[in-house]
Amino acid sequence: MEIFRCEDLLRKVEDHRVYKPELRRLKQTMLMPPGSCQLAQPYGETGKEAWRYHSADHERLKMLKYSAFQQREAYATVLHTSEDYVCGAVALAQSIIRTNSTRDLILLHDENITPESLVGLKAAGWDTRLINGIRSPFADKDSFNEWNFSPLRIWMLTWYDKVVFIDADILVFNNIDWLFVFPQLSAAPNDKTLFNSGVMVIEPSLCMFEDLMVKVLEMDSYNGSYQGWLNEVFTWWHRLPSQVNFLKDFEGEEGPRQEKILDEISVLHFLGLKPWMCYRDYDCNWDKEGMQRFASDKAHEKWWQVYDEMPETLQPYCGLTEHMNWRLKKWRWIARSLKQPDEHWKIGVTDPRQYNLGA
Repeated sequence: MEIFRCEDLLRKVEDHRVYKPELRRLKQTMLMPPGSCQLAQPYGETGKEAWRYHSADHERLKMLKYSAFQQREAYATVLHTSEDYVCGAVALAQSIIRTNSTRDLILLHDENITPESLVGLKAAGWDTRLINGIRSPFADKDSFNEWNFSPLRIWMLTWYDKVVFIDADILVFNNIDWLFVFPQLSAAPNDKTLFNSGVMVIEPSLCMFEDLMVKVLEMDSYNGSYQGWLNEVFTWWHRLPSQVNFLKDFEGEEGPRQEKILDEISVLHFLGLKPWMCYRDYDCNWDKEGMQRFASDKAHEKWWQVYDEMPETLQPYCGLTEHMNWRLKKWRWIARSLKQPDEHWKIGVTDPRQYNLGA
């Protein structure tokens, strides 16, 4: 179990280490369940397909809150390599603000994000900070995961005591400021044994960042991804309920079950093709072979509700490009040719963005 932080180290003599931990932080950590197989709090009822609403009266959370101390906290996201997720970050900020969160919003970006996009990101609510990307030494040049270690820069936000990292393809529907009572590294499961890095509670630390940078050179991910690498590093992690990072993957789920889940979750992680990359008329994952498991018109509709409620000055940052429009038409043509049984290809496209395409 990772009890002590690297800042707590007083001295090291051969194989012996002496730590002086901050007692309030140590108490928070020790109040957590003794293994990542347990939920950090009682959201899911064993044997029941239902979520229990989070209760501040729960004894463990009361103790965690009692042990917490005044600290600076922020939500953070990272944009790098391209501008594909600028729209997602705009929508994410707006969704957090809609929940009446009191925490700061920090966006780290590399030089690939244009000044024009930064204007929109700042207007959406982000405090933007320029970073140098972090390249994976094991990735091929110009590969999709070449700069995937750039999010490690969140550990450099040391003017904050805690940061909740959120991917830019996520929306928040209910206030989740209570996540800040949990210690590093808290995350929701990707499956039974691994966590998903889309939502993580971390504690910024320069010595932790330096340690992670050493590990970048020493350790390769078991599957080549940043998320896989984090699971290699943080083998001890605190399990949050899936309700705070629900993965949009409905393989085998029936329509009514989908509807119920989507009405109850607090955070939705849009896997597959992203809503702003589709026509707003329906989820374009229906049209692409092998992507139907990520398709949900209800989830698609929830994203566009946030779009409709954001200021009109922000909506142009979610426009379609000529390439995106060509790609959508191609997928619709293929789906029509294959006569895909869901028949979404029969739906007439009315999305006004198709008439005002970007370069």
